[in-house]
Amino acid sequence: MADKSLNKTELVAKIAASTGQSQATVDGVLGGFFDALAESVGNDVKVSIPGWLAVERTHRAARTGRNPQTGATIEIAAGYSVKVSAGSKLKAAAK
Repeated sequence: MADKSLNKTELVAKIAASTGQSQATVDGVLGGFFDALAESVGNDVKVSIPGWLAVERTHRAARTGRNPQTGATIEIAAGYSVKVSAGSKLKAAAK
């Protein structure tokens, strides 16, 4: 696993430097992207950027689990999760 990370502020600065846009503009666009992504996934719409990534909401069925401290059986309610799949270009960049 990589020991380096890039936070949002650093990502915005990097994109701004490579595109010549202001950091405020890039931050606004990135914020809009994540807002649209969250709204789409929340409305059960799959978001796909060919070659890069796909994000979709998945359903988890109700299931039985165990409390690790007591060993008691518990019922875990059905719910939703998010699945993020890397595209071919992103996978190639990771090699």
